[in-house]
Amino acid sequence: MTETPHHIPADGRLRCRWCAAAASDAGYLRYHDTEWGFPVADDRRLFEKLCLEGFQSGLSWRTILNKREAFRAGFAGFDFKQVARFGDADVARLLQDAGIVRHRGKIEAVINNAQRCVELVAEQGSLARYIWRFEPAALAAPQTLTESDASRALSKDLKKRGWKFVGPTTMHAFIQSMGLLNDHSLGCVTRAEVDMARQRFEPPR
Repeated sequence: MTETPHHIPADGRLRCRWCAAAASDAGYLRYHDTEWGFPVADDRRLFEKLCLEGFQSGLSWRTILNKREAFRAGFAGFDFKQVARFGDADVARLLQDAGIVRHRGKIEAVINNAQRCVELVAEQGSLARYIWRFEPAALAAPQTLTESDASRALSKDLKKRGWKFVGPTTMHAFIQSMGLLNDHSLGCVTRAEVDMARQRFEPPR
């Protein structure tokens, strides 16, 4: 029998199957219902999502989501202009912070990427304007890919610019989460809401 692509929690509303990983976690469901896939054009939010997807590599997204407030506190609310000025003392501080993922390579990558982001914004005008240039066509079968032409192109260009922890699989997850692509399952209650949000949304050009 084919596995259903949906999860049906207590409220009876169909959602993407990955919600079942935290069926009793209201915060996880709220993230699915109000954030995942909705289009984002705010540079700080985009930088946060890029960083958190990098931290998620090898871990569950639920783990990262539960630590998000600690990440925000540790990384100056993901204000990349501030993070770009972090030094060795900040790396040492973050390695002692039990509220986040204490991985030296990933911590140093966030600081490096903040510096590269300052450069990119000076060149492109905004991080959002740059990211939305990689918007892909809709997929006929949502959630069937772990990377895509768009994620490979974005990954390749960011790496050329000196960014780290931005592989094509990580960038595909980023593209899904920040709404460059509506990848909610067909029939998921949130898919139509994302479609409506995208119709109202004006991508920065």
